[in-house]
Amino acid sequence: MIIEQPPRLFRAFFPCTTWRIKKEKEKTVYLTFDDGPIPEVTEWVLDTLDRYNVKATFFCVGDNVRKHPDIFKKVLERGHNVGNHTYNHLRSWGTSAKRYCENVEKANQLIHSPLFRPPHGIIRPTTIFYLKKRYKIVMWDVVTRDYNKDLSPDDIFNKVKQYTRNGSIIVFHDSLKARKNIEGALQKSIEWLLNEGYSFKKIEY
Repeated sequence: MIIEQPPRLFRAFFPCTTWRIKKEKEKTVYLTFDDGPIPEVTEWVLDTLDRYNVKATFFCVGDNVRKHPDIFKKVLERGHNVGNHTYNHLRSWGTSAKRYCENVEKANQLIHSPLFRPPHGIIRPTTIFYLKKRYKIVMWDVVTRDYNKDLSPDDIFNKVKQYTRNGSIIVFHDSLKARKNIEGALQKSIEWLLNEGYSFKKIEY
């Protein structure tokens, strides 16, 4: 559970970050997609979201935006929000705050968003200190672990059912590593969430 839904104590190590957006009067979830855009997966995700009239937030890797600007443009044209996921999917640990922030800014030249999510869900306190001045740092309330090749689409779907609650920020990945699981679990997850009375919202800028 510490991975799928980090406990309050774990979240306390990352101040000035957003893990959940709870609205008392309505059941709301926030679908997010990390690591794209890539044509092999992102376009399928966009078509699936359109089918259910769901809007989401895509945390994009800058180098993928550079390589696939047409796919990035489609994300925006279809009404979704975007966020920064560094230029090279860079790990915060083992990287100086200066180099890390420079990598984020390089990505921002292409993405132009005040939202930021650190790859691997880890960010050093010193890096938070610098980035919080310019970005809303978005973490997660539920990570599906769809990137894990040892898990099945049903495993991913069951994690959504088990851990989602009002205000959950849910992480999927529009990446090749997650392709099998997201294609098998995303539609079922959306349908289950709708049947449970959840509405879907983008993370606001």
